Amino acid sequence: MDEFDNNITIKYTIDDFDSIKALFGNADENIKFLSEHFNVTIFPRDDAFNIYGERQNAENAEAVLDAFVKLSKRGGSPKKTDLKILVDLLRDGRLDGIDALFDVVAATAKGRNIRCKTIGQRLYVRAIMQNDLCFGIGPAGTGKTYLAVALAVKAYKNKEVERIVLTRPAVEAGEKLGFLPGDLQEKVDPYLRPLYDALQEMFGFETYQKLVERGNIEVAPLAYMRGRTLSDAFIILDEAQNATKEQMKMFLTRMGEGSRVVVTGDVTQTDLPPEKSGLVNAVELLKDIDGIGIVYLSGKDVVRSGLVRRIIEAYENDGKN
Repeated sequence: MDEFDNNITIKYTIDDFDSIKALFGNADENIKFLSEHFNVTIFPRDDAFNIYGERQNAENAEAVLDAFVKLSKRGGSPKKTDLKILVDLLRDGRLDGIDALFDVVAATAKGRNIRCKTIGQRLYVRAIMQNDLCFGIGPAGTGKTYLAVALAVKAYKNKEVERIVLTRPAVEAGEKLGFLPGDLQEKVDPYLRPLYDALQEMFGFETYQKLVERGNIEVAPLAYMRGRTLSDAFIILDEAQNATKEQMKMFLTRMGEGSRVVVTGDVTQTDLPPEKSGLVNAVELLKDIDGIGIVYLSGKDVVRSGLVRRIIEAYENDGKN
């Protein structure tokens, strides 16, 4: 490390060709992004990269670069979007523990690894794995449903459960479907589509269809859960903010032996008054019971796009005024 006035040069050695290739990115876009964001100069020198700039900026660029290389070495095939996430984690002081952050959660049918991309997501995944019942609460784009489905598929493939049950309130708390055309299944399909899509991506379309036919996968409106006991199943209640107190109690008492339950929702997007929301009530009522995990995700955990994250943060800040 050479010093000159307030600037320093940091030599960062990389011994892995694939990591070097990933770091450059398409048309050197990753190097350019890091250089511009931290106001430093990054240039290759033999088997290393030299990072030149003001001390704090250079050290920050090195920290993000190091995390990016670690991700690459773990088979992550990181892209510029991952680099931006790492920059956000550094800004929020959450870059520590990056190895655990990018553990593989599951894999899609096409072999794409699914990883947590934020600390909040990692805590959410751990809570699901460590508790029989877990609540994941947060805005759209935080991966609540997608990660829960990924873990459900993983549990099924590992023979930890015999079936997967996904459900959500249809349309609104009252499940008023009469105005829609078609039979009941056709009426609820549009509201269950996100769950279908996630399962098909994990299993592949043909396998998914076969598992549905065998009854190993069930995707149904919340009303279908009444009067049943679901044993040896991974059960996900999605969009739970639109379940009433009565519906939530009904659902939570369906859990049988060997089952794991995940409830996801966004309390800011409910169609119900707060005093009638089953999700709000359940979280308050059950928060001190062992075996129940409750994880709150925020705008910082949105991975859908940087713009979506900024929109959500703006609304969160507006609510504080």
